[in-house]
Amino acid sequence: MPVEFELAQNYPNPFNPTTNIQFSLPEASSVNLVVYNLLGQEVATLANGFMEAGIHKVNFDAANLNTGLYVYKLEANDFVATKKMMLMK
Repeated sequence: MPVEFELAQNYPNPFNPTTNIQFSLPEASSVNLVVYNLLGQEVATLANGFMEAGIHKVNFDAANLNTGLYVYKLEANDFVATKKMMLMK
């Protein structure tokens, strides 16, 4: 079991067109994992709801998005983290 909240860097990065995002929850939590473009516009919601404690992996398919830099943000309980990822087509 994880001992702390953690948001890992996506793999692979850069990616085309799919990548995996992994995060750890030390306790059951309400989770919101969202992808934004650099203008701050939401482009995808990857997780939104209650999740059990453990290590979770989400596959992100960006086939309908343009090449560029994107930011993904995890919110779980009081934990908030963001990471950057690069889509190369």
